[in-house]
Amino acid sequence: MDAVCFDMDGVLVDSEDYWIPRERDDLFPALVPDETVPLTETTGMNYRDIYDDLSDRYRVAMDYDAYLEWYEETAREIYGESVAAFEGARALVGTLRDRGVAVALVSSSPHRWIDIVCDRFDLAFDEVVSADDIEGPGKPDPHVYRHAADLLGVDPAAAAAVEDSGHGIEAARRAGMHVVGFRHGDVREGDRSGADYVASSPGDLREHLLSHA
Repeated sequence: MDAVCFDMDGVLVDSEDYWIPRERDDLFPALVPDETVPLTETTGMNYRDIYDDLSDRYRVAMDYDAYLEWYEETAREIYGESVAAFEGARALVGTLRDRGVAVALVSSSPHRWIDIVCDRFDLAFDEVVSADDIEGPGKPDPHVYRHAADLLGVDPAAAAAVEDSGHGIEAARRAGMHVVGFRHGDVREGDRSGADYVASSPGDLREHLLSHA
């Protein structure tokens, strides 16, 4: 294995424990008042893509600017105050890099949110890739993972991706990577059956990745 790509939300930090109830209870009832939107339809997607996706399928009652403002305000609170990194995250990334494995953070979140997490938890990667960096659709399309592999200079088939959502798992699988399903936090929503391996704990994740490094 030449590289490992980590998703951020729900993998490196337990942010889905905060995003999921805020979206379910606050945002989606205001955004799509006539329907109940299953969170599995949107988890792992770029937030801009979520608006486009829902507006294509439902009657949307919130304008785009108000929608963006809600996400920006909520993100500053969640990433700056609420989330915790999984135990051993910094050590795992460091050990992989010490072994010569290239490590990337590959997220649907914008760089300004990613930067809060990396600064707060002192996480360093060889490449940091946001869905905002690519032209074309984000997860579940494979473009963001192919872009990460290109930046790292590795064949996707020689890389692993750690993902928590069905959309993320599909994106990494379609890119040709070995996909590890993992969820950091208490919220267990989401289907990780499409992963090649599902890690049950931070220790299990560490053991699996290092056994292939």
